[in-house]
Amino acid sequence: MTGRPDPVGPDRRAALTAGLAVVRTRIADACAAAGRDPAGVTMIAVTKTYPAGDAVALTGLGVTDLGENRDQEAAPKAAEVAAAGVTARWHFIGQLQRNKARSVVRYADVVHSVDSVRLARALATAAESGRDRPLETLVQVSIDGDAARGGALPGAADADRGLGPVAEALAGLGSLRLAGLMAVAPLGWEPERAFARLAEVAEGFRAGHPAATALSAGMSGDLEVAIGYGATHVRVGSALLGMRSTLR
Repeated sequence: MTGRPDPVGPDRRAALTAGLAVVRTRIADACAAAGRDPAGVTMIAVTKTYPAGDAVALTGLGVTDLGENRDQEAAPKAAEVAAAGVTARWHFIGQLQRNKARSVVRYADVVHSVDSVRLARALATAAESGRDRPLETLVQVSIDGDAARGGALPGAADADRGLGPVAEALAGLGSLRLAGLMAVAPLGWEPERAFARLAEVAEGFRAGHPAATALSAGMSGDLEVAIGYGATHVRVGSALLGMRSTLR
């Protein structure tokens, strides 16, 4: 951050530095337990509800990947971070409505939450005119099969919401690139059960899409379990940035 004003102040910077050290240690320990190289796990700092100053400060601490789940917050925040003269790789991780596709493709480098063929097509159309490179996409998987909670449905014949049709759509649209899968542990499920199920789905999925190796799974409370089951991306908010209600 040399030559730029401090976006957060010394106390907040110290808190972010300490949180980052703890999370990086947790990831390293989980990788050691799983016999994996920590370089194979990307930490996404989920900055939703936190100010752009925190995002700028994190980039100064070596964090390159930032996550948001609402376009209304993400679009202006990404613009503010860019205006501060820093570069970040933005991940859109929340439920996405088709009418937000045109906005999201302007700043997001990766969209984790594609769960329908209709959304895939909306993103592709927006990316054709709104980007100069393909948009990386992940299919959000429904682990429990509850379509109401979002996520493509493994094994389903549904032409719009089935995992197979969504993946095929993403793989066949030139302005998009199919990178892998994403999932959230369902409410009421133990992380072990949820991510074991996800690993099964991922194994079958990669048989048909061998280049789509990304697996976005695990958050502040369950990242170790997710890494044990092959997560390549973990989405960390409170463990890194603290509880938003306590910030001033």
